[in-house]
Amino acid sequence: MNEIRSNVPVAEQIEILKRGVVDLVSEDDLRRKLEKGEPLRVKLGADPTRPDLHLGHAVILRKMRQFQDLGHKVIMLIGDFTAMIGDPSGKSKTRPPLTLQETRANAQSYLDQCRLILRQEPEVLELRFNSEWLEPLGYADIIRLTSRYTVARILERDDFTKRLNAGTPISMHELLYPLTQGYDSVALHADVELGGTDQLFNNLVGRALQRDYDQEPQVVITLPLLVGLDGTEKMSKSLDNYIGLTDEPHAMFAGLMKVPDPLLDNYFTLLTDLPRERIEELLAGHPVAAHRELAREVVAWLHPGADLDAAEERFKAVAKGGIPQNIPQVTVPESDLDAEGRISLARLVVLAGLEPSNGAARKLIQNRGLKLNGETCADPQGYLTREALASEGGMVIQKGKDRFARLGLGS
Repeated sequence: MNEIRSNVPVAEQIEILKRGVVDLVSEDDLRRKLEKGEPLRVKLGADPTRPDLHLGHAVILRKMRQFQDLGHKVIMLIGDFTAMIGDPSGKSKTRPPLTLQETRANAQSYLDQCRLILRQEPEVLELRFNSEWLEPLGYADIIRLTSRYTVARILERDDFTKRLNAGTPISMHELLYPLTQGYDSVALHADVELGGTDQLFNNLVGRALQRDYDQEPQVVITLPLLVGLDGTEKMSKSLDNYIGLTDEPHAMFAGLMKVPDPLLDNYFTLLTDLPRERIEELLAGHPVAAHRELAREVVAWLHPGADLDAAEERFKAVAKGGIPQNIPQVTVPESDLDAEGRISLARLVVLAGLEPSNGAARKLIQNRGLKLNGETCADPQGYLTREALASEGGMVIQKGKDRFARLGLGS
């Protein structure tokens, strides 16, 4: 873990904090705040609509960590209340709202994963939930808040404009979202707010509301949305183009080796501390060498102490069609066999932890995503016999390119 550096010159801080940034509103305001010599309050709001994170989320968390290492306090704001509204940013239709209980359950998983990147010292980390100040607001409070911003300005949002022109409904509660997020900045007296480029409008609303509440307006910093492994859209679990923040070292290494060549610069800039000169040198060389250094840098960052050589050797073995060493051993209970001594492939997939349910397992098999001892299985109604499971060395079951387990028969 890096040491907290509270006396770094302002010019050097700005250069560190500008790396990979898309919008900075404004650099002059940031400089003035830093020149005061006091720790800044840096806000990141996150609506815990999903319980899992990927490297796309790590981009902003990494920027937060840079603020922490420079001696500033970051505020991890869990939008447990705003998640019930549903952020309309970039959405072509109204999002279904969540309950407060659902958002808080997701938040715990979210926070556990954030700890992989953020420092935990109380002087540089503050954890808050926006239900603290939004839930107690009464109807009169909401009217006063809405009086501080015009409908015309809210409708300047690109996604709202597109939906209006397309005749797609916009619910009234969605119009309140930017105001409630902006009010978070007022409640926290934020000096800086971070977000993805899709959050620029919402963050600027916070800047405007702070001015209206006689506070010094926050600096707004946005970072790009990390493009996923398909090379076309942002990284997303729903698009299956992601690398999970908690993926095992070998899986993370393999995923980073698949980053499309045109995205290497973006990944190096946003996910590593390599100097620009070194990045240029790598990009000018062989793509495989660049991928290898990217994979080793990111895995070492998120898995300190991981055996990088072992992760790389496993990737090479799998890339050549081999079976890596030290794969999980799964014992199939004799009681799971039917009267004829058989067990379905779908059940084996679930027992091996490759899919959560028989239905998902059958879909995997139907899509030709399952192999047994290197042979593709395409029959979702297929099965294995007792003799096959009891054979010497067992059976190796494989999902995709790098999920393995060795099956054996137990009592």
